[in-house]
Parts: sequence; structure tokens; C-alpha cells
Amino acid sequence: MSRPPGAVRFETPRGPWVVRVEIANTDESRTRGLMFRRELPQDRGMIFIFPSTEEHGFWMHNTLIALDLIFLGEDRTVLGVVTAAPQTDTLRSVGKPSRYVVEVSAGEAAAHAVGPGTKAAFIDIQE
Repeated sequence: MSRPPGAVRFETPRGPWVVRVEIANTDESRTRGLMFRRELPQDRGMIFIFPSTEEHGFWMHNTLIALDLIFLGEDRTVLGVVTAAPQTDTLRSVGKPSRYVVEVSAGEAAAHAVGPGTKAAFIDIQE
């Protein structure tokens, strides 16, 4: 994977955690997401930028790796985290309106103590 263009910095109880992210900000890139990837390096991921704040759901039909989905509100505060098994059609959501979702490898959010209320900042991410 080439160096992602932006980053998300989470301010956690264990200190800052910076995730280099690819940016999914079009319908096509959001639909494809991380499908067909066989690996996702540590501290790497993808940010989904939606045009509006609403309840967004994700399924993992062609996603080959387990992921943590970190849902962020308009103010870039974490609303919730969902761990999704690979290759499932079960819709994953936190049941709250969100504007952004950051996907990282499963277990990374917990390892860095990212949960509801964690603040995030965007670095080199155009909206």
C-alpha cells in the first residue's frame, strides 16, 4: 500500500494515536472501501467522508479482513466503535447519526482505548 494521503489523530487516555488513512469521499470510493484487501498494516486505514450526517451502515461482503469501524460525529468525536467480521452481509452501525467513519484493523481501536467521547483531528484531509 502506498503512503496514504491523510491522517486521523485520536486523543486517547493512552496518548495520541495517529492513523494514516486513504480517503473515501466519493460514492464509488465509499462503496469499494477496503474490499478485496488481504492485509491492512498497523496504524493504517481508510476514512469515509459522507456528504451528510445520518445513520450510516456498513457490510463486509467482499472485505477479506476483520475491521474496527470508528464512527465520528460532525464535531469529530467518536460516537461508537463496531468490530466487523470479514465477508458478512450483516449491516454494522452504532445506531446514531455520523458524518465520518474510520476503518482500521480489528482490535486496534481497543488497543488504543478509542471509544465513545474520544476526540479526533484530521491532518491533510480535504472535505
